[in-house]
Amino acid sequence: MRYLLVAIVLLPLLGSAAALLPAPPGLRGRDPEQAVLRHGVTVTGAVLLLSIALAAGFDRGDPARMQATTDVSWIPALDTRIHLGVDGVSLPLLVLTSLLTFLCAVHAYYRGPGGTPGASAASSSSAKGYVALLLLLEGGTLATFAVLDLLLFFLAFETVLIPMYFLIARWGGEGRERAAWKFILYTLLGSVVMLLGLLLLGLRGGTFDMVALAADNGSSIGHTTQLIAVLAIGIGLAVKTPMWPLHSWLPDAHTAAPTTGSVLLAGVLLKMGTYGFVRIALPIAPDGMLTLAPYLAAFAAAGIVYGSLACLALARSGAGGDLKRLIAYSSVGHMGFVLLGIATLTPTGVNGALFANVAHGLITGLLFFLVGAVKERYGTADLDRLAGVSGGALYGRAPRLGGLLAFAAVASLGLPGLAGFWGEMLTLFGAFRPAEGLSRPAFLVFMSAGALGTLLTAAYLLVVVRRVCMGDGPDGGEAAPAVFTDVRGHEFAAWTPLVVLTVLAGLWPAVLLGLTDPAVQTLLTGGSR
Repeated sequence: MRYLLVAIVLLPLLGSAAALLPAPPGLRGRDPEQAVLRHGVTVTGAVLLLSIALAAGFDRGDPARMQATTDVSWIPALDTRIHLGVDGVSLPLLVLTSLLTFLCAVHAYYRGPGGTPGASAASSSSAKGYVALLLLLEGGTLATFAVLDLLLFFLAFETVLIPMYFLIARWGGEGRERAAWKFILYTLLGSVVMLLGLLLLGLRGGTFDMVALAADNGSSIGHTTQLIAVLAIGIGLAVKTPMWPLHSWLPDAHTAAPTTGSVLLAGVLLKMGTYGFVRIALPIAPDGMLTLAPYLAAFAAAGIVYGSLACLALARSGAGGDLKRLIAYSSVGHMGFVLLGIATLTPTGVNGALFANVAHGLITGLLFFLVGAVKERYGTADLDRLAGVSGGALYGRAPRLGGLLAFAAVASLGLPGLAGFWGEMLTLFGAFRPAEGLSRPAFLVFMSAGALGTLLTAAYLLVVVRRVCMGDGPDGGEAAPAVFTDVRGHEFAAWTPLVVLTVLAGLWPAVLLGLTDPAVQTLLTGGSR
C-alpha cells in the first residue's frame, strides 16, 4: 500500500519531466502535439487507477489511522522527514484530484489546451508545456494531501502556484496576464506569512512531523504561540481558500483561465486551504483555533452572504455579468460554508466542511466544464448575450447540454438528494450547537447568515437557468450560431462521472462520512494515529 501512495505522488512529477522530451516515450499520434496530449491522458489515467486501487485497499474499519505510510529521514538537522500517509480526511481529496485532472487531460486531448482545437496550441511545444504544467500541478496537489511534514507541506503547497500561473497567463482568455499576476502575488504573499507560522509550530513543538504534533494536541506549545501561529497560517490558507475579503484574485483568475484551469482551480486548489485548517490548525494548535474561531466564522458568514449577493447582481438582466465570473463568486459563498463548519470546532461541523469540500469539487468542476462548452458554442459567456440570442436558448438548441447545466445548478444550490445538500446542512447544524467555549448566540447569528445564503444561492442559480436555458431576450435578437452541436461523445464520457458521483454522494452520504467522521473525531481529541 505504501508504494501505491509514493507512486501516486511521484508519477505525475516524472510524467511532467517526460512530457518535455523530444517525443513522449511509447506514444504516437497523427502529429507531435497529439502524441504529447495523449501522454497527459495516459499519465493522469494511470494516477487515477492507482488512486482507485489505494481507495479499494484502504482499511475502512479504521479510517482514523494513517495508512500507506512512508517515513524516511530527509534533513536530519531540522528533523525533517519524507513522511507520507493517508487517512479518512485526505483519501477523498486524493481521489477527487486524480479524477478531475484526468478529465481535464481528456478535455485538452479533444479540444486543445485552450479549449478550442488548434486555437491556442498550434505547435507541439505549446502542448508540451501545457501537459508538463498540468502534471506538475497534479503532483503538487497530490503531495499536499499526502505529506505529513510541515516543511514538505509548504513545499507542496507552493509547487502548484507556478503551473497555475502559466496555465492562466499562456492559455487564458482576455485579461489573462493581469489575472495571472494577481493570482500569484496574492497567494505568494499569503504563503510567506504561512511559512512563519509553520516554522513557529515546528520549532516550539520540537518537530515538524504533523502526526507527532497532532498527537501532542498543542500541550507543549503555549497559548500565545498557538494564537500567533494559527493567525499566520490562517492568513495563508484563507487566501488560497479564498475567504472574504481575501478573495478578490479569484473572480479574475476564473474569468481569464481556460476551462481546465478553472476546473482545477475551483475543484482542487481551493481545497488545499481548507484542508490545511483541518490537518494542521485544528489538531496542532487547538487553543489558538478556539480563540480565533469566532472571527473565522464571522468572515465565513460574511463571505456566504457577499458571494451570493454578488452572484445575484451579476445574474440580473442588464448587469453584463460573465457566467464564469458568477460561478467564481459562488465559490466564495460555498467555501464560506466550509470555513464556517471548521470554525464550529465540532465533529458535525467539520464533517460537514469536508463533505462540502468534495461536493463543491464535483459540482463546480462540472459547472466550469459546462460553461466552457457553452462559451465554445456561442463564442461568449456574457449572460445578457446568452439570454438575448434569438432562438438560441439551450433547451431548444442543445437540450442535453441545457439539462446538464440545470442539473449542476440545482446541485450547487443544495437540492436534497444531491451532494451539495449534506455539507451545507451539517455545517448549519454544527453552527447551531458549536463547541464548548464558543459563544452560541454569535454562532446562531452566523447560522442565520448561512441559511440566508442558501436562499440567495437558489435565487441566483434559478435566474441563471431561466436566462441561459430558456432565454429572455426579445424576438429578433442576436442570431444564434448556424452550426450548433449538443453534448459530444467525449464530453458525455468526461461529465458522466461527475454527475454520477454527485447523485451517489447525495443519496448515500454515509460512504464519505464513514471515512471522515472517525478521522475528525481523532483530530479534534488527540491527533491522527
